[in-house]
Amino acid sequence: MARAFHRDLLRWVIPGEVAEPSALTARVALRLFWQHLPVRATALFRLACWFKQRRIPLFPGVLQRLNCSLYGLEIPSGADIGGGLYIAHPVGTVIMPRRIGRNCSIIAGITIGMRTEWAFPDIGDNVFIGAGARVLGGIRVGDGAIIGANAVVIHDVPDGATVVGIPARVIGTRQQPTEQDGLLPNEE
Repeated sequence: MARAFHRDLLRWVIPGEVAEPSALTARVALRLFWQHLPVRATALFRLACWFKQRRIPLFPGVLQRLNCSLYGLEIPSGADIGGGLYIAHPVGTVIMPRRIGRNCSIIAGITIGMRTEWAFPDIGDNVFIGAGARVLGGIRVGDGAIIGANAVVIHDVPDGATVVGIPARVIGTRQQPTEQDGLLPNEE
């Protein structure tokens, strides 16, 4: 969990990029933690995951409820979410995935969860989810996908696709991120 949170912090050092690990000093980490409410919400989530992995009772549930009360972020402790999670505005955001890959950007007021059956989305690496979007059901969102603001995604999204609308439809595709884009997952 410490590695995942370290990667989360690297997303905040330089907005829109994954900073070099050397850029994240203790002083920078403390500044980010102090200045950015979403960093504190993400830290609570990662801490709850740490307790859950070690099967320490009570704390995961308490921290999950605390996150919801303090920051408005509903996210289950133990959710399978890779490092580099960037939640710009946690208030009103519900994240209930099967899995989320590395370097996912979640902007504001997002719902990720089930639709008509007990099945949850699988979201790839380097995915951007715009404000107010809904990603629902047992679908797969491919690596490098962009989900537009207020889109309602109920079908699979191919790698590198941009989707918008209700229900969301593909309006374009792009190549997968390269090293120059700054969002490639680093080896952990």
